[in-house]
Amino acid sequence: MNTLNRRTFLKNSALAISAAGLAPHSWAQVKGANDDVRVAVIGFRGRGKAHIADLLKVKGARIVALCDVDAQVLAKEVKRFADMGQPVKGYSDPRKLLESGEIDAITTATPNHWHALMTIWGCQAGKDVYVEKPVSHNVLEGRRMIEAARKYNRIVQTGTQSRSIVGLQEAVAWVHAGNLGKVKIARGLCYKRRPTIGKVSGPQTVPSHIDYDIWTGPAEMQPLMRKELHYDWHYLWNTGNGDLGNQGIHQMDIARWFLGEKGLSPRIFTAGGRLGYVDDGNTPNTLFTHHDYGRTSLIFEVRGLPSTPSAVGGKKETMDAMFGASVGNVIHCENGYVVVGGGPITAYDPSGQPIRTFKGEALNHQANFVKAIRSRKYTDLAADISEGHLSSALCHTGNISYQLGQQSSVGEIREKIMGNKDSADAYDRMVAHLGANKVDLAKSKLTLGELLTMDPTTERFTNNEKANALLTRAYRPAFTVPAKV
Repeated sequence: MNTLNRRTFLKNSALAISAAGLAPHSWAQVKGANDDVRVAVIGFRGRGKAHIADLLKVKGARIVALCDVDAQVLAKEVKRFADMGQPVKGYSDPRKLLESGEIDAITTATPNHWHALMTIWGCQAGKDVYVEKPVSHNVLEGRRMIEAARKYNRIVQTGTQSRSIVGLQEAVAWVHAGNLGKVKIARGLCYKRRPTIGKVSGPQTVPSHIDYDIWTGPAEMQPLMRKELHYDWHYLWNTGNGDLGNQGIHQMDIARWFLGEKGLSPRIFTAGGRLGYVDDGNTPNTLFTHHDYGRTSLIFEVRGLPSTPSAVGGKKETMDAMFGASVGNVIHCENGYVVVGGGPITAYDPSGQPIRTFKGEALNHQANFVKAIRSRKYTDLAADISEGHLSSALCHTGNISYQLGQQSSVGEIREKIMGNKDSADAYDRMVAHLGANKVDLAKSKLTLGELLTMDPTTERFTNNEKANALLTRAYRPAFTVPAKV
């Protein structure tokens, strides 16, 4: 299979326009008020189902094609559309889909390792793109995606749907206006139950109805060494980014949004591990990450184990919470704090008395995407690719710190971070949480991540070349994210 490239599109999609001397970004015309935006959905066994449901509600958007490497999933959804009287064309290979001149935009909810290449290919093909979170599998991919969007004048929306919640928009603006004084710390919480993915004794058989070559795409081709091909890819570095990049990216984005930071953090360190069970996953299920911006900090906590050991495997599993939020954010300011998650978005004074509640509705994120397609202004997007890149990259740099870390004792780690009271507090609470789950940290040691320093301008680490090597990855020849778009 040949890599889809600009020459392919010039030949198959826009030969006449190219001969006229127009740039690739001129291929797609601005849609008029009466023209449907023709959309293809790529990858819809999981999150892509929500893409389909949301797009069906958007006036002026029409789903015309579907693509999935799972032939059974594809056939079932194509039939459903036919039964609704809305026939669509089915594709198993996204490269064939992108050659079609009958598609204006794509949405993609493939696994993380596919997000960047699919977006870049889409931009090169003259399509606008809605890409799920995290937008990339590594830091450099996100930067290439921005470059592709701008070079080809494409609208690229990030799947951080919280950006379309009116109440959250109002809360961020209210904090930025200084109503609680300066922001001191933005906390992100991903206390979300993640049980073991199990452990296999050898390679598993990939179902014959799945094209494993295309599924693997840009990742390293490896035998299937886990029980489930689907979803559990989140917990292996080859294809996923752990829960920091799975659920946590939403809360990472909200935390950075409240901080108003438009770059990566200059200092990063982590502590955590994959603890409480032994399985085929290799990403941490418990992780504390500190992004130090100097004047402010972003502290992120991932916990996949329940609040108490009695909850393990039970019907009433509960999770830890901070100010009522398990999956959410706590924004600490000079004169109070804001809690996102666990109920209405609420601002409190220092004594914990509520000051204001923000109840604005959650708007259709896909509708915002279609609106920007019509205006041709990426500034109309609630979550432009530039925002998605930065928030995703904060997850990646935290993971890099962890991957380069060394196992250490509880006391050794505490000694190294005790100079920062907020980090020490988060660390001690994490240790207590693991203790409640009867994790023996003398036997299953925590990993103290490497302390990394970064130049936010170049988005490269200044103190560790091994870390810089992890800003990208090795790609398979037919699925290479270009070094330059």
